[in-house]
Amino acid sequence: MTAPQTITGARAALYLRVSTARQAEHDVSIPDQRRQGEGWCAARGYKVVDTYVESGASATNDRRPEFQRLIEAGTSKPAPFDLVVVHSFSRFFRDHFELEFYIRKLAKNGVKLVSITQEMGDDPMHVMMRQIMALFDEYQSKETAKHVLRAMRENARQGFWNGSLPPIGYRVVAAEQRGAKVKKRLEIDPFHAETVRTIFRLALQGDGTSGSMGVKAIAAWLNERSIRTRDGGRWGLGAVHQILTRSTYTGRHEFNRRGKDRKLKPKSEAVVVDVPPIIAQETFEAVQAHMQARNPKKVPPRVVSGPTLLTGLIHCAKCGGAMTIRTGKGGLYRYYACSTKARQGPTACDGMSVPMEKLDDLVASHLETRLLQPDRLERLLSAILDRRQEQAVRKRTHVAELNKRATETDLRLKRLYDAIENGVADVEDPDLKERIATLKATRDQAKADAERVTALLGATGRKSIAPDMLAKFASVARERMRVEGGGYRRDHIRALAQRVEVDVGEVRILGSKSNLLQALIAGATETKPGVVPSFVPKWCARQDSNLRPPA
Repeated sequence: MTAPQTITGARAALYLRVSTARQAEHDVSIPDQRRQGEGWCAARGYKVVDTYVESGASATNDRRPEFQRLIEAGTSKPAPFDLVVVHSFSRFFRDHFELEFYIRKLAKNGVKLVSITQEMGDDPMHVMMRQIMALFDEYQSKETAKHVLRAMRENARQGFWNGSLPPIGYRVVAAEQRGAKVKKRLEIDPFHAETVRTIFRLALQGDGTSGSMGVKAIAAWLNERSIRTRDGGRWGLGAVHQILTRSTYTGRHEFNRRGKDRKLKPKSEAVVVDVPPIIAQETFEAVQAHMQARNPKKVPPRVVSGPTLLTGLIHCAKCGGAMTIRTGKGGLYRYYACSTKARQGPTACDGMSVPMEKLDDLVASHLETRLLQPDRLERLLSAILDRRQEQAVRKRTHVAELNKRATETDLRLKRLYDAIENGVADVEDPDLKERIATLKATRDQAKADAERVTALLGATGRKSIAPDMLAKFASVARERMRVEGGGYRRDHIRALAQRVEVDVGEVRILGSKSNLLQALIAGATETKPGVVPSFVPKWCARQDSNLRPPA
């Protein structure tokens, strides 16, 4: 074997790395790597021209900012250094294939990778030894990851939090001490839990002036009212969508649901951790159903804006598939028919066909004579009205808590200001400045949240449901459901029914009480009483191809 050669006067770049942020914060390894690297270079007459420090990054991939900066510099022409010095090859990479790839990439530009604890030459024997050590490093990394994941899964099974950033609406608190380790759990964060509830309420019921809102509309609504994210930023579509689809808020958090590549793992590998619920399970499921109904990949625009009364609502009760329009006698007759049977034949489903006009009239007449009766509406909505009252009580309690926190924070700030005036505290102390800024942010957030919840309470109070409102809504809705000259108003039907299932001798009409209540409130607050929120797209009157359609 050939001994490693020393390049006198060579320029060296140090690459220092630790695997976890905790190691970086406690200076466990970086200073020691730096000291040994600089001493090793000085003993050989090398000049250290640059240092790249990677704090808390895994060496199993190349998604490391400082690593990429090092490679970019090492492959530029001319290279600013001749050597890349690492403590061991595992600091550079823990994947034998990637290690060899980047060693050769640097070598093509005349830059050599050397280890201060694993000095190697360039002959085939040393290359083989380096590759074998890289294989062992990769194996050790994967074994360690397997054992760490096993420990984290067990920690999750016992109901403890594993240390990642909790979902907005929760905060991490110490649960118990086990030796030197502090076990932690999640508890509801009163500051942001109300924001989460508001987002779900907007998705399901709207803000009282419109129907249920989509992700984009919710983000705009929050930003217009200066309701900020946990870090004080503006809301985006991704953040709102993540909240609306996260089952953690129902009290069941799934740990180990996704891998490092963000792909879903088999459900058997997930561990369910019980956490305090912020949203009721039925509310979460209702929101998921709403989002599925709005999904353009599953529900085409024609379902909302097409001319057929029950398109998108009507389903075959036997197979659950949608029923679509079929024609007969050259278009003279029109039918709702099971799409599964039409595509795959009677062996897939023996669903029936129903004349379109007959079924349209049956559904509309049933809604007019059975649903749109004041006493029927009152019975249907009594439970949801009771829940609204409970929510109002909870919100008043929450406002009191927020006001109390704001007052306590003001008192703390006053004590700090008194300490500064009396010379007890130094106003230039960075820790003191940070503490004052934190207290101010806490106070301002509490006041803003209290004002927002108070405004919501006021809006809810102004829109209470009275018996005369029920009678007026029922009367006007029955009148406006029908169009002059025959036919029905499609948007009114959709506000009252969200699904129609057809079976032999039976038609089931399913609807949402929340949607019904929202339609009632909206009808009471419109300039024209009884108007139901429309699903017709809003056209922009511009002088281009997006002109408003003619009347």
